[in-house]
Amino acid sequence: MPYLIDGHNLIPHIGGMRLDNPNDEQRLIRLLQVFASTRQQKIEVFFDRAMLGKAGPQTFGQVTAHFVVRSSTADAAISARLRQLGKSASGWTVVSSDREVQAAARQSGARIVSSEEFAAQLINSQRRSHEGEEKPRPSAAEVNEMLDLFKKKRGQKLD
Repeated sequence: MPYLIDGHNLIPHIGGMRLDNPNDEQRLIRLLQVFASTRQQKIEVFFDRAMLGKAGPQTFGQVTAHFVVRSSTADAAISARLRQLGKSASGWTVVSSDREVQAAARQSGARIVSSEEFAAQLINSQRRSHEGEEKPRPSAAEVNEMLDLFKKKRGQKLD
């Protein structure tokens, strides 16, 4: 099920992220990219107050970030996107704790997940994606080569 996410509503629920840090939008997008790839889901995230000349959608793999012009809001953009989806909105999940966004989602038939709940899912998926990573291990020949190099540096005799 694809997601529509209220980005600035989600950021404060992720440890170490703050709304007053402009880099946290990109950090959130990177987290969402990992989540989208592990779940094979499309994600659209909406951010208020786009910087001058930066408004509009940008694609990051399976994540599309919508940077909303200053004269509007992410809430309004999410509502408009739900209307655009029409009946297919029922196949989407809206992530926000904002009551107006949740009301628009309910009216369109979309599933609703609070920002707090989704933040927990996002963090758990991040942990799971790192658990499966196998750390490279050197071969016996590589270990011996490194030991020989260290012995040479120390001026020790090689065996």
